[in-house]
Amino acid sequence: MINWITRWFKGSGAAQATGQQRAPAAPTAGASLAPPFTTEVPVIDLPLLFYRYLAGGPSAEVPAATEQLILDEFARLADSPHDGADLVPRVPAVIPQLLRSLRDDAMSGAELSRQLAQDVVLVAEVIREANSPYYSPAAPVRTIEGAVMLLGQNGMRMLLARVAFRPIISMQAGRFAHQCAPLVWRQSESCALAASLSAPSAGANVFEAYLAGLLHHVGLIVALRLIDQIYSGASLPRSAHFCARLLADARRVSAGIATVWEFPPSVAAAIAGDAAGGPSSLAGVLAAADRLAMLRLLVDAGQIDPALLPALADTGELAILEQLRVAPH
Repeated sequence: MINWITRWFKGSGAAQATGQQRAPAAPTAGASLAPPFTTEVPVIDLPLLFYRYLAGGPSAEVPAATEQLILDEFARLADSPHDGADLVPRVPAVIPQLLRSLRDDAMSGAELSRQLAQDVVLVAEVIREANSPYYSPAAPVRTIEGAVMLLGQNGMRMLLARVAFRPIISMQAGRFAHQCAPLVWRQSESCALAASLSAPSAGANVFEAYLAGLLHHVGLIVALRLIDQIYSGASLPRSAHFCARLLADARRVSAGIATVWEFPPSVAAAIAGDAAGGPSSLAGVLAAADRLAMLRLLVDAGQIDPALLPALADTGELAILEQLRVAPH
């Protein structure tokens, strides 16, 4: 599997849709990536609600001293990216190789299909994705050749990136990490898709936006692994102060891991929140996508009334939220 992924994960640095690709529609021109700020918009602290949903279980109060101990230890990890990276499985070595060769379009669809056919698991993944409501083929896709043609080059890159990252984030040992990791992964998948959909209108690199979305919460997994090691309480700390500090340092850890794993500097900077370029920067695209992915997860989980969505998202964002609803997972 590694050999053919190494050869396939190549392509234009801009990663724009090609004639071979059925790319989902980007947000309409002029659609703002920022929420509409009016007096009627409900005040919802999405990161806090997202974290507390992940935490689940009983909401027993955790002593402030315990919260501070966890935060201090995690801040130390955030200052040492290599230590943080040691708490999650290393991304397959093939990923940096793939990123370094993105501009090589040499591999044909026929060659990819031939190599895919050697891996039964990936054949099933590709055909399942091609038949998902997200792509909505006119007739069921039954061959690997048909699936590759429908997904296109970018669609295949994103699928293969997702397959490579899934076990890194979604399969974790430890009580709290095991409890939360599947939901973190689901939100990360949605964030990656939302970022890739928003990237063209912002002039950002589509595939880099997708990678940033997949990786942006790996630091939260590191935090959960750390908590599993040093804390034996029945429930996760969940004060607003704890959540804000934890998520801020989790972004620093994610950005550090992106650097350790040799991702493009723009991806690490976007995760760190270097939004000097405003909403049109990769960081701005990622921040808006993260918000939409949280909304999608919380609405689907019954934590936010779907009737509130028109007040929380503009027309372009509502279109993306609908695509996240039907996206394959």
